[in-house]
Amino acid sequence: MADPIISVHGLGKEYRLGATLQHDTLRDQIAHGFQRVFGKGAKEKREVESFWALKDVSFDVQPGEAIGIIGRNGAGKSTMLKVLSQITEPTEGEIRVRGRLASLLEVGTGFHPELSGRENIFLNGVILGMTKAEVRSKFDEIVAFAEVEKFLDTPVKRYSSGMYVRLAFAVAAHLQPEILVVDEVLAVGDANFQNKCLGKMGDVARSGGRTVLFVSHNMAAVQALCGRVVHLRAGQVAGIGDPVEQINAYLGDIRKPGVEGEAIPLTKDLEATRLDFNPDPVPSGAPVKLSLELRAKMATQVMEVAVLILSAHGARVAIMDFRNPRGAVPVPEGGLARWECEIDSLPLVEGEYRVGLFLRSTQHWGDHYDLATLTVQAIDRQQELAPYPAAYRGLMELDYRFKFSTGNG
Repeated sequence: MADPIISVHGLGKEYRLGATLQHDTLRDQIAHGFQRVFGKGAKEKREVESFWALKDVSFDVQPGEAIGIIGRNGAGKSTMLKVLSQITEPTEGEIRVRGRLASLLEVGTGFHPELSGRENIFLNGVILGMTKAEVRSKFDEIVAFAEVEKFLDTPVKRYSSGMYVRLAFAVAAHLQPEILVVDEVLAVGDANFQNKCLGKMGDVARSGGRTVLFVSHNMAAVQALCGRVVHLRAGQVAGIGDPVEQINAYLGDIRKPGVEGEAIPLTKDLEATRLDFNPDPVPSGAPVKLSLELRAKMATQVMEVAVLILSAHGARVAIMDFRNPRGAVPVPEGGLARWECEIDSLPLVEGEYRVGLFLRSTQHWGDHYDLATLTVQAIDRQQELAPYPAAYRGLMELDYRFKFSTGNG
């Protein structure tokens, strides 16, 4: 067997919550001294807690493999990719990476906002060790894939998030790195572009012989693309191996009630204190009420809130947009924002559904997955023939009527 292209042994990453950052500039030192004398830290000692985002993680990746990394929010997936991409240093353990690595971890990774799309393509090529001629040979293919021809000479700081991601992925996938690392950032693009990216990653891994590390909450995409899956749980490896087995273990992790009575951190400024359905479980086709409550950890404004319902394998089933038509909603520190929603009929086939949120606030915007689950029960249809099993009926339970007739000619 060939030597691993990525080798991870005993990897650990510790964060010290509440620790004071080092102040390197004169301005930082003056500001820190002012805070020490006049701020809250003058009278009370700041408590420092240790948090291990990763602990004792070990696995190898062979050249040409497509590896999925899955786990609940906070399991350590993004931290893992940042350490592998050398964005952050590990606290302990060893990582060996052989070959050029291109990563797409968040909107804006690897691009200079003041440079145009054209200039950023060449800049990224240089970073990956390619010559100008090599980049030029791939240039037209990159532009066509990203669909940004009209904006090539516009500074990327003026791009929409979707345009940014399209160009960033096109650059990362076409400039021939030996290792392509992709996080959930692809969720920013539309459905057609996501499918296009998944197809390209499959081509990169199968025909290009390059290695792909893929983090996603879309289990169908992980199962289709990846030959092996690393399942992380609370910063440690819960399992490595067959995608179906590891995905089923992950889905077992997320089958839990809503977050009522248990605050779940979402962003720097917001946490969820309630997200539940009543009744739960709900009979297919029956009415249901949804309650959502967010608490502000600091004064903020909530611009957008949407509840996401996904299938067990991560396909988006529905979205409920709770934006205030009057605009942003200010929420003071410690204040609560509540939404109550009534769904007249929930036309879903029986099964387990994953529930998350999209949030845009003063400090953040993005998706948050697996905050709760929704269980839908089958209803007794006594007047009908025995129904097909749920797996054969799709996701929607349609209310329909039909007529049948026979005749001659």
